[in-house]
Amino acid sequence: MEFPILKTKRLELVEITDKHLADLYNLFSDEDVIRFYNLGKYTQLSDAQKFVDWYRSRYNEGLAIRWGIKLKGNTDIIGTAGFNNYTTLHRANIGYDLQKSYWNKGYITEALKAVIHFGFYSLEINRIEAEVMQGNVSSERVLEKLGFTKEGILRQWMLWNNSYYDMSMYSLLKSEYSG
Repeated sequence: MEFPILKTKRLELVEITDKHLADLYNLFSDEDVIRFYNLGKYTQLSDAQKFVDWYRSRYNEGLAIRWGIKLKGNTDIIGTAGFNNYTTLHRANIGYDLQKSYWNKGYITEALKAVIHFGFYSLEINRIEAEVMQGNVSSERVLEKLGFTKEGILRQWMLWNNSYYDMSMYSLLKSEYSG
């Protein structure tokens, strides 16, 4: 099955492949990028290879899809976005990240609009969810701008590095979507 390419005014969302290993390494070795992520800092290129292999496998199984975000006309990816898990006709969990030098320029909002539209109309998902670590105000703002509703707090929902973290649960239903 051919991987779908999504295009926006400024961005192309493309399949993440082995040619993006250095970009992924740079993204996930930045402590500011992974601060609210349950992901250890990448220390070697093989960490990025595991990311590519995992999403490729999950895509082939029809369980997940993750795009590389690139500026139109460029080959390097500046972030990623997609559904970590999805079930057609039911729900999906959305995830996203962006290199720090591209923060606060509207890129992640622009990319997520395309991802959300694809989820509702191509994957036929009814509900898109996002769990956000407490304190990640920027991510909460992005979701609220996109029409997500904060449903509540998932207390001690995430276990990471032997500590429990509360997460805010956000969701967007297809019936609420106006894109």
